[in-house]
Amino acid sequence: MTPTPTVLDDSTDLGHDDARTHRRWGLVALVSAVLGFAGAAVLVYERVQLFLDTGHKTSCDFATWLSCGTVMRTPEAEAFGFPNPFIGIVAYAVMAAVALAVLAGARFARWYWWVLQAGVSLGWFFVLWLWWQTTFDINALCLYCMLVWIVQTVLFAHTTAHNLHTGVIPAPEALRRGAQPWVWFVTAALLVVIFGTVLIRFAGVIFPA
Repeated sequence: MTPTPTVLDDSTDLGHDDARTHRRWGLVALVSAVLGFAGAAVLVYERVQLFLDTGHKTSCDFATWLSCGTVMRTPEAEAFGFPNPFIGIVAYAVMAAVALAVLAGARFARWYWWVLQAGVSLGWFFVLWLWWQTTFDINALCLYCMLVWIVQTVLFAHTTAHNLHTGVIPAPEALRRGAQPWVWFVTAALLVVIFGTVLIRFAGVIFPA
């Protein structure tokens, strides 16, 4: 029988919950954060090169429709007045530190997981906005950006599943029990929608007649 996770209140930490749930989240979050940090770091490097040399050809300029340089030269690449990858550098470094703390045995209060959930969710919605802009407005794709899309989707799905399972996010018992077993399916479904749309949108240039 699957054990029922402890419902947390604001005065407790996560130490009495199933440790496997936290280790699982910690491993997924750590790998995702490292990959996201690497993608953001490459984008920062390429953006600096473009700043120094406007004619610089980035390492992922493979075609007119698959070009980091094209995407980086658009206003959407600096949504807050500075290059977007700087956000990723900071955010994924923080996420890696939190994941390492969880793997080392740290347990955080409910409010901390709520803050983490809010940050991961905002990051995912920002990624969705960038996906929409690159797919339907800029009409060009960035390889390293797509790596970040994948990473942020994984983080969003797994953080939400973790918080449902541990009772941080109030939910019916059936949803709490199903959050962990179904998390990879939900992750895959979200990625299929994102990249399926990209495939359909760019089918004409990916598979020329």
